[in-house]
This record gives sequence, C-alpha cells and structure tokens, in this order.
Amino acid sequence: MSMTSEFKEFIAKGNVLDLAVAVVIGAAFGKIVTAFVDKIIMPPIGLLIGGVDFSKWAIILKDATVNAAGEAVPAVAIGIGEFLNTLIQFLIIAAAVFVVVKAINRMQPKKVEAPAAPSEEVLLLREIRDSVKK
Repeated sequence: MSMTSEFKEFIAKGNVLDLAVAVVIGAAFGKIVTAFVDKIIMPPIGLLIGGVDFSKWAIILKDATVNAAGEAVPAVAIGIGEFLNTLIQFLIIAAAVFVVVKAINRMQPKKVEAPAAPSEEVLLLREIRDSVKK
C-alpha cells in the first residue's frame, strides 16, 4: 500500500473527522468564552471592586523609557488582570467540558459484569456436597 493511499484511508476514518470538527468547535467556543469573560463578567466585578479594569491591571516592575536612540522601551509588568481573565476562562471551559462528559456518560448504557467464576475451593466444596447427598 502506498503512502498516499494509506494517508487517504487514515483521513477518511470517522474518528479523525470527528476530532477535526471538535478542534474547530473548541476554538470557536474558546473565543465565545473569552468574549463572555472579558465583556460580560469582568466589567461588573471591576465596578463592584471600585472601577478596576482587569484587562489593564498590572504590577509595574520597571516603567517604560526611551533609550539613547530614541526608541521606546516598553514597561516590565506582571499582568495580574490578564491572568485572572485567563483563569476564569479556563474554569468556565473546564466546567463546560465536565458537564458534557457527565451527560455523555449518563447516555451510555451501563455495562453489566458477568459474575466471576467460582474459585477452586468453592468447586471442591460443591463436589463434596454433591457426593454426600448421594
């Protein structure tokens, strides 16, 4: 089998196509969650805390300067607000994935395990019981 035909067979399998669809939908869902957190959740929280814009909330370690060549040197800062936004986005996505997995697990039929075969001792005891009954 040639490499090309083998690759076509691999791509044509349902699992690969399902995975591709999941990646595209996951990327779109990530953008939705980002917009939800940045535009809907964080502004009211910032207003309640005292008008803080979380996207710009940072600890400045070194202020922005201009070097000898006249080029701007950006500030060195720890972006706490961006980190909080990302953390909240992660928690929302994790909760959504948890709910989806839980729903899928509920829809799958429960597997009934066959009883285990009796041990050698039980078989021997049954044999003795049966011989005593005779």
